Amino acid sequence: MAFLLFQLNSLRSRLVLLVLLAIAPIAVMTFVNGARERQHAVETAQENLQRLTNLAAANEAQSIAGARQILRDIASIPDLLGDQAHCSRLLANVLRQNPDYANLGLIQLNGDVTCTAVPSKVPVNLADRSHFRRAVHLRRFVAGGYVFGRVIQKHTVNLTYPVLDDQERVQAVVFAALDLTKLDRFVADIQLPAGSLLLTADSEGKIISRKPNPEQWFGKQVSLEMRNAMAAEPGKPVMLEGPDGVQRLHRFARVGANGLSDYSVTIGIPLDEVTASARHDQTLDLLALAATIGLALLAAWFVGDVLVLRRVQLLVNTANRIASGTLEARSGITYGKEEISELARALDAMAEALQEKELQHLKAESQLREADRRKDEFLAMLAHELRNPLAPISAGAQLLQSGHASDDAVQRTAGIIVRQVHHMTRLVDDLLDVSRVTRGLVTLTRAPLDVKKIVADAVEQAEPLLKAREHGFEVVLPPYPLVVTGDHKRLVQVLVNVLNNAAKYTPAGGAIKLAAHAEGGNVKLIVSDNGIGMSPELRSHVFDLFAQADRNSDRSQGGLGLGLALVKSLVELHGGSVAVESEGEQKGSTFTITLPCTTQQQPVQEPSAGGVKPAQRLRVLVVDDNADAAQTLQLLLEAGGHQVSVAHNGLQALELAQATSPQLCLLDIGLPDINGYDLARGLRSLPHTAQATLVAVTGYGRREDREQARAAGFDHYFVKPLDVEALMALIASLPSINGAS
Repeated sequence: MAFLLFQLNSLRSRLVLLVLLAIAPIAVMTFVNGARERQHAVETAQENLQRLTNLAAANEAQSIAGARQILRDIASIPDLLGDQAHCSRLLANVLRQNPDYANLGLIQLNGDVTCTAVPSKVPVNLADRSHFRRAVHLRRFVAGGYVFGRVIQKHTVNLTYPVLDDQERVQAVVFAALDLTKLDRFVADIQLPAGSLLLTADSEGKIISRKPNPEQWFGKQVSLEMRNAMAAEPGKPVMLEGPDGVQRLHRFARVGANGLSDYSVTIGIPLDEVTASARHDQTLDLLALAATIGLALLAAWFVGDVLVLRRVQLLVNTANRIASGTLEARSGITYGKEEISELARALDAMAEALQEKELQHLKAESQLREADRRKDEFLAMLAHELRNPLAPISAGAQLLQSGHASDDAVQRTAGIIVRQVHHMTRLVDDLLDVSRVTRGLVTLTRAPLDVKKIVADAVEQAEPLLKAREHGFEVVLPPYPLVVTGDHKRLVQVLVNVLNNAAKYTPAGGAIKLAAHAEGGNVKLIVSDNGIGMSPELRSHVFDLFAQADRNSDRSQGGLGLGLALVKSLVELHGGSVAVESEGEQKGSTFTITLPCTTQQQPVQEPSAGGVKPAQRLRVLVVDDNADAAQTLQLLLEAGGHQVSVAHNGLQALELAQATSPQLCLLDIGLPDINGYDLARGLRSLPHTAQATLVAVTGYGRREDREQARAAGFDHYFVKPLDVEALMALIASLPSINGAS
């Protein structure tokens, strides 16, 4: 073979070398796959082993939980501390009904056992037993460690439960000695591979159950490595060598939760058993590889002719060109039915696929760059839009703080601050709406709606911007009613966004028209303008998130590029569609919203505002850990004549509630000690506030947050920044039972 490798002018030697080079990756992959199969076998064994360990732990936890229930029932017997003979007979009767236990008894606080199901010839004092001391100290069920019974002469664990009086003081302790030979029948019945180990140890590392040979191991200490592994993360696999020198894969599980016990269960399977199948498969793979190499060398030795060599060399050259980046390279071999032609066809197909993937990669890279650019523009835009309202708010706050402003200046400044806060709120609401829509969290309240009412409400909201930019605005509606089924609030939001978009991108004094008509079972809402128009490129992604037309550096149009994305999503949720047309830049745009029409002729009318009765004077409790927010709300409510108490944490709020009996409680959710949900439950449990109106005022606005608040007892839910007008309307609408004191 060495001679052939050096005689490279020989056809046979070249083919042999080529075969060896071609087989080498397969040989490497054979070894790699073998290693992977062994690793996969170990991982599969780990998963199965953890499930089995969890099952064993759950079975033992069920046994201990059953003992806890028996002890709880015994501890609740009224005359348990009475006559000792009666107590012993009672426990003996319980023991006969529960043969898994070796003994039941009652321990006085001094440690004396005064009553047992199994009589003792000598007095027994268990004051030195840790399980007894822990039960007295913790006043709850305690599962003790391994004990060899003094009276019963059996391997046990003692389970204890305190006997409490009406003042929750410990009077005595009842115990159950659980026979370890009956702790877990699952341990005896489970079938494990040969050489496997299953054991349970207490908190001190003493064995309380084991398979195999449990009797020889009761009470013995596990190894230091085993104990450290039990104390570590329960679900972590560990490889340990046992006393018999066998290396095993172990998984661990705690017995019970919430302090039921300190026991740990482990099952270990010999590593050789885990990888036996994988090693067998790898042996077969190696034999197959050896046979393949032998046959390939034999073929190369006898099939070396110039024609084959030349065609193979052509294929090699083509492959090298492809590897160097020339993806348009092809072999140029005429395809036939023999093997080299098939290889040429496969190589050419691979080159074509790689070339296509490279084009896709370049396209994806371009799209990523564009998305990154739009993201950067959006972040800059968001920073700009949020800083804009902060400037007048800051200036106005400093003016009010100076104390030198006239009443008229104060009123104007307050109006500016309110408008800018509303503007920031709309920006945040748009972001939240996009988040809800993209995550599928928007819920529509569907009802038959009059399109005329939708248009009227939308025009009312968009009119200030239209007037501010001095646009000529025309609404054209048919004389007959148009009815669609949908969510009134969301459809108004859709139409307002389209109208605002037209107003922003139409120069001052432009013309905007809104028309509606029925067409083929659909209702079409058409908004047209003579504004800046759109290029074909912009039209293709105008409904994408953050997409906007080019804007000047003054950014006078405002917005985040979210409105039209929301329009498309909300319209599609209603089963409709939205489209845009424009003849080009500076030639205006036309948006067409298409919604399914309905034959329902009784549209739901939005309730009229009606007269709002005057606000009542109430006792109000404001709870917010933000001192400025709490003080501002206090001043606002006191200006309305209400009596306001302020707390900055939950415990202080409960104390104030008992002292002032508030009729209205405005609660923040994120408090430093207890959260607002628990505070609401606490207020509902107090007689002073059981009937009070509870209102959540929080920055959390998700649907699940609202549902959690409703479950905790809240009557109403407000998202910060607080809508003062809505709050005042709520106070005015409260029933007279919550009237002034």
